[in-house]
Amino acid sequence: MARKSRRKQAASPEGTSGKAARERIIEAFLKKLAEKPFERIGLAELAASAGVSLAALRGEFSSPLAILAAHAKAVDRAVLERIDSDIEEESPRERLFDVLMTRLEVLEPHKDAVRSLLRSARRDPPLALALNGLALGSQAWMLASAGISAAGPRGLLRAQGLALLYASVLRTWVDDDDPGHARTMAALDRALSRGQQCAVMLDGIMAIAERLCGGRRRRGRGVDGEERAARS
Repeated sequence: MARKSRRKQAASPEGTSGKAARERIIEAFLKKLAEKPFERIGLAELAASAGVSLAALRGEFSSPLAILAAHAKAVDRAVLERIDSDIEEESPRERLFDVLMTRLEVLEPHKDAVRSLLRSARRDPPLALALNGLALGSQAWMLASAGISAAGPRGLLRAQGLALLYASVLRTWVDDDDPGHARTMAALDRALSRGQQCAVMLDGIMAIAERLCGGRRRRGRGVDGEERAARS
């Protein structure tokens, strides 16, 4: 009986908080990440910090990376909800500047966690690759919110370029303690200038590649047609 009683007591915190278990797990993970490296966060200690059982943790998330993915999705949504429709009158570069600064504002409460994650990614290439995959999806949404297409191969390259650009700005932002974020804004402005130049070059390269591929397809159809005519 005592053993059953202990099990009930251990499980009870899952229903005592007003927040859903999923939210508590994400918050606990970010708090742990601010205190220690990503690779040293244990599942058992995370469950205890969130006030859930290991079974409940596994039911919500398959891995720490899945928790990061859920957090990234929540950040995406918060940014999209904050975007002012007035930015439609701005240039694409100005819109993107506003969107990315809004993203940094949303992340501000979790700056220590982001700093810790960047350090871990520098030591762990597979983690860096996984984080790039998460960033790729998020930046596609950021492009869309700025009115820039993220569709097709060209859009995928844009999203990848923006993910790399944003990562470089994050390295400045995590050490920028100025409330006005002057260093961060300057870094973002410079990065967008470089990105704009690269985007023009990329659009030119993609246009040439599309014309070449289109020409090959047309020639291929012509050869097929000639062969069918010869056989008939």
